[in-house]
Amino acid sequence: MTSARTRARLVERLRAQGISNEEVLNVMGAIPRHEFIDEALSHKAYDDTSLPIGFGQTISQPYIVARMSELAAGVPERLSALEIGTGCGYQTAVLAKLFKTVHTIERVGGLLRNTRERLGRLGIHNARLRHADGSHGLKELSPFNVILITAAAPIVPESLIDQLADRGRLIFPVGTQEQELRMIERHGEDFLESRLEKVNFVPLLPGLS
Repeated sequence: MTSARTRARLVERLRAQGISNEEVLNVMGAIPRHEFIDEALSHKAYDDTSLPIGFGQTISQPYIVARMSELAAGVPERLSALEIGTGCGYQTAVLAKLFKTVHTIERVGGLLRNTRERLGRLGIHNARLRHADGSHGLKELSPFNVILITAAAPIVPESLIDQLADRGRLIFPVGTQEQELRMIERHGEDFLESRLEKVNFVPLLPGLS
């Protein structure tokens, strides 16, 4: 269930679901998703479903990771990405294959420690992990070509928009009971918002734990 053949089937399913960026598909096929979840759930690692990773968090379903990664990969420059909500590091690992540097923030300290060790073991060294409240981003390191949020805010996170580089993208779920994936693209001082599809994420919470 964790073989290259299994990952190849995942890629074909993602392609059938509408993911067309071959670079993203190749990355999804190369990264061993089973390494990011508990061994007891490894038989479900390549199913198109979210799975628990402890601390009340989940690893997103492969389609959503691929969808958000494809949107991220569409920016003209891929120098720096900011991820809010590191989780188990699966989305981080995908972004790290697409961007020169990934800054990623996680509010749950225990989860971050596990993820730091995992990414190091997998040879992913261009991700900069930080234990912090990600709701305000990292203004001191901005601007970012992409800001990607992996938890749902109740409203559009306006404080992050100014941290986008020109022609950058903010990709995020928004909503409480009903959630929607959205994207804001910056063009100078103009911002274009797109509403994309219904999604289901854990909520974006403030503070540290």
